[in-house]
Amino acid sequence: MAELVFFSGTMDCGKSTLALQMDYNHSARGRGGILFSRNDRAGESMISSRLGLRTPAVEVSDSTDFWNEVTDRRRAGRTVDYLICDEAQFYSANQVEQLARVVDELCVDVFAFGITSDFRTRLFPGSQRLIELADRMEVLQVRALCWCGRRATHNARTVDGVMVVEGDQVVVGDVGKHAPAAGTPGAAEAVTEEPLFGADAVAAVPVVGYETLCRRHYMRRVTAHKAQTIAEGATGAAADLDVCAVHPRCP
Repeated sequence: MAELVFFSGTMDCGKSTLALQMDYNHSARGRGGILFSRNDRAGESMISSRLGLRTPAVEVSDSTDFWNEVTDRRRAGRTVDYLICDEAQFYSANQVEQLARVVDELCVDVFAFGITSDFRTRLFPGSQRLIELADRMEVLQVRALCWCGRRATHNARTVDGVMVVEGDQVVVGDVGKHAPAAGTPGAAEAVTEEPLFGADAVAAVPVVGYETLCRRHYMRRVTAHKAQTIAEGATGAAADLDVCAVHPRCP
């Protein structure tokens, strides 16, 4: 029987890599599929992995109707056995319902990949509806890591290097390599004031970035950049990298 499966996790946990591997495995067995994505880091109409893998995909817009996408291709004689839906958190609740209908009435497997919550720890509408309707959810086993080495559980947004918890839910930004933990080799050179988009970015334009943090450092708003600042400012004793950046007196 066809299934609607939601593969979830934080950034950096390999969702897009698994999406491409899933497509490879099914197509290698003669199954026909369609790949979808929205707001991919590599640009429009693409699914890309941070490992360097990429493949063309159908770009999802507000007007995309998944029922029509499948039925139109079948009328044209194409075999459609499964859908790969990357960046599914950006889909609307109505589009997720369309995916559920495709599974139930057309017997097409749907494999959706996405993060569950935004930088404010609020569920994305698409992810929320997937949680409500999916036949099953699978949390990816590749653990993203916080700069401190703990398991990363939250996605953080930074503006000009400072973590923020307010703003529009969807803002395109850079996901750069995290700085090494303070005190480790390379830490001093890792965090700079260079804009995440490169030296040619206009300084007057706020630079938006994202990184993954453990809950402790998300709640305390200690990003890799903040941790490096604390470490560089420490004199004598080792830096207290668990200090709360918002309320310094908190334990």
